[in-house]
Amino acid sequence: MTAIHFLTIKSIDKMHGMTQRFVVDGIAIMENVHKLEDHYTEFRHQFDGLLISYCFSGSMSVQINFKEYSFDAGSVAVVLPQLVIDPQKVSDDLEIISIALSLDFLSSFPILREFISNDQIRWQPVLRFGKNDQLLQKELVLLLQQFFVRQKSPRKRELLQYLIFTLITLLSEAYSSLIKLDNAPKSRRHKIIDDFYMLLSKYVDQQRDVKFYADKLHLTPQYLTTVLKSETGKSISQWIDYVAIMHAKTMLRSSDLSIKAISANLAFGDSSLFCRYFKRHTGLSPVSFRNKRFSSKV
Repeated sequence: MTAIHFLTIKSIDKMHGMTQRFVVDGIAIMENVHKLEDHYTEFRHQFDGLLISYCFSGSMSVQINFKEYSFDAGSVAVVLPQLVIDPQKVSDDLEIISIALSLDFLSSFPILREFISNDQIRWQPVLRFGKNDQLLQKELVLLLQQFFVRQKSPRKRELLQYLIFTLITLLSEAYSSLIKLDNAPKSRRHKIIDDFYMLLSKYVDQQRDVKFYADKLHLTPQYLTTVLKSETGKSISQWIDYVAIMHAKTMLRSSDLSIKAISANLAFGDSSLFCRYFKRHTGLSPVSFRNKRFSSKV
């Protein structure tokens, strides 16, 4: 099986050779990313944030969350954080623009946190718009790209932020009009992973015990970890920590709750335990993270 490449905003910036002019904390916009990788169909990867890709011409067959999709002109792919993206076949004339948003950026705004919690997106990551909506989306994406590559500006990140909110709102509207499709055949291993994701979303604020999730799935912790590690590159405990930290960041950035209250909301018996846990996984104390602002590299 092809190794999984783990991508972050910083690694994307480095991959594309983005200079200081283009760097905006928490946001990256890329054109024809597949052309930077000689063996793109062997580039099985996960992104540590939200990835939105628009296809303007050509086509690609790609597996997202272990299901295969056709991604072609007029389509948009919305890939939730940490889902495995596995390109299968790419046409020579494929033209795409991808917008990558980091977890720290997402956790700063409730509208974005709510969007990535939408299970409908997990089941239907690829959408096709009607002709009029395609034109509107294309104009908005191209406008985003133009602002991203413009010279340094004190309001650059703010402008990008509002355009991204508009884009997310349009996508949310499109998803709200769809009928949920969760009837595609899945292998047993892939069903286990989907069920595990759903349990994490529901219980992680109160449960960080590995055995709890394994018992819910009627599996041993060892077997569940084996499945998760081989398919997603993360063990049970790594996934639990990953989602718990994402929830903690959201509360720290988008609420006025005290550290003590956030600690209680995440079922830590003592706020000092929460502070040590958070610092171990982020390198920052909760207070430092809350007070930290995206640097003004714009």
